[in-house]
Amino acid sequence: MFNNNKILVVIPARGGSKGIPRKNLRLLDNKPLIYYPINIAKASAYVDDIVVSSDDYEIGSLAEKFGVGVIRRSEELSGDDVPLEPVVYDALIQKEKLAFDEYDIVITLQPTSPLLEPSTLDKAIEKFEDFAIDSVISVVDDRHLSWGYDEVNHRYFPNYIERKNKELLPKDFRETGAFIISRRNFIHPDSRLGTNLDLIEVSRHESVEIGNYEDLWIAENYLQKKRIAIVVNAYDEIGTRHIYRCLSIASKLVFHDVLFLIDENHKLGIDIVSNYFYPFKVYDGEDDLISVLREYSPQLVLNDILDTSKEYIHSLKEEGYFVVNFEDLGTGTELADVVFDVLYEHELGKKNVFRGHKYFILKDEFYFQPQKIITQMVNNVLITFGETDYNNFTELVIDSILSTNYEGRINVVLGPGYNNITNLVEKYENIKSVQIYNNVSNLSDFMLKADIIFSSADRTMYEVCSLGVPTICICQNQRELTHTFANSHNGFINMGLGEELVRQDIIDEFINLVNNFDLRIEMNEKMLDIDLKDGFEHIWSVVRTEYRKFELKK
Repeated sequence: MFNNNKILVVIPARGGSKGIPRKNLRLLDNKPLIYYPINIAKASAYVDDIVVSSDDYEIGSLAEKFGVGVIRRSEELSGDDVPLEPVVYDALIQKEKLAFDEYDIVITLQPTSPLLEPSTLDKAIEKFEDFAIDSVISVVDDRHLSWGYDEVNHRYFPNYIERKNKELLPKDFRETGAFIISRRNFIHPDSRLGTNLDLIEVSRHESVEIGNYEDLWIAENYLQKKRIAIVVNAYDEIGTRHIYRCLSIASKLVFHDVLFLIDENHKLGIDIVSNYFYPFKVYDGEDDLISVLREYSPQLVLNDILDTSKEYIHSLKEEGYFVVNFEDLGTGTELADVVFDVLYEHELGKKNVFRGHKYFILKDEFYFQPQKIITQMVNNVLITFGETDYNNFTELVIDSILSTNYEGRINVVLGPGYNNITNLVEKYENIKSVQIYNNVSNLSDFMLKADIIFSSADRTMYEVCSLGVPTICICQNQRELTHTFANSHNGFINMGLGEELVRQDIIDEFINLVNNFDLRIEMNEKMLDIDLKDGFEHIWSVVRTEYRKFELKK
């Protein structure tokens, strides 16, 4: 059918605009608005010719640079009150005179609908395989509970019979203005529609019409929308901090599509993501992971799985993905586009590695907690040694505190990887001041109530710092000794490697801190001088910058 029909696209684009001055030349994702309908029409499988109707030299010049013809619109057809019907008819007549031929189908395509997909336009054109169809209009389902106004009686009235949830209401279509397509014989100075109409329902993002600055903002975000795959796991040995960091990232990627990818053997991670209602898929091994990624076809892949191999990252790069890794000391860092690390030391001079506390992302619960106010008395001590505490420093610290004259409360928060919980509970079940909790979801509340915290030198120190609670750090291994954030300059007491300490060392440090109100004030002030609430903004700024470079290299 289409081989026997000549199809013309008319793009009306005058220079004047009241809502947004020079609207058709405004940049949207670094391209002028007039670019979009031209690009959509060029990408169609059926369009034969494209012409821009404009009274503006600059618009016409750009259109010609984009490879389409221009019809100069007269002043009479360029006013604010002139409808599109005579503009389209004029462009059609002038184009036919230039071509010495007639067209069979005429499409009005507007710059104000830049998000229209070429496939949607082609779907609309294909409607004309039915010779009974005269015209096709783009619409969007805009059902909602609406009200009308009686001008005579000055009363409002409902435009519905029964109040229902939106999804239960009957479809109510609104024209989007993206396109009107008609057979040639229905194009007149006062009409572009035949009598037998059909509709093409477009997606919500395709329905965006640029009429004001807010619409430009919405369209810009749609155009910059990315598909992002987050590869992350959670299980007892590594704990849940990786997955909670990724959940915090996902909660801030509101203008992007996010898919979590989790090893099918790690039920803990699957359960956590399920409870947050994010979409996810499971995989079985690296080959299956690559297959799942191929199916999703992301632009960005975020890995929060600790050390990666060069072979794995090479596979991702071969697929054309932009790769971001977190806390990765593996050989894969050499090939990743960006690596963020707030804990570990990397070889200096690596341009793709971004280190330091400014890239730490707090769990969402910490963003809304107030800052700690230091009091003279110490009545609440929190002991929390992260996800595993395989050295059982928890018990060592409890016993140390109990051997002093401290009479306040001792809260103990254990991670999911702590494997001695039954014995610990039995040991202290008759001591009312010791309360043991396992894998809590509101750690920030426990921290804020504490006057002193005992912790390892892991990511917990950043969370403590965001609240300003005086903290004594005990490193669980040699690797934690390299976590240099936990130092006196940042408001921490770092006792070094725990296996080298005896109970008396802990007792002495604890008593000194309890009795030294000025020191606790000083620690609090140093911590609160550090901004830890802009981590995502710092990370995403780097990602955007490096991704633009990545795109330019393609």
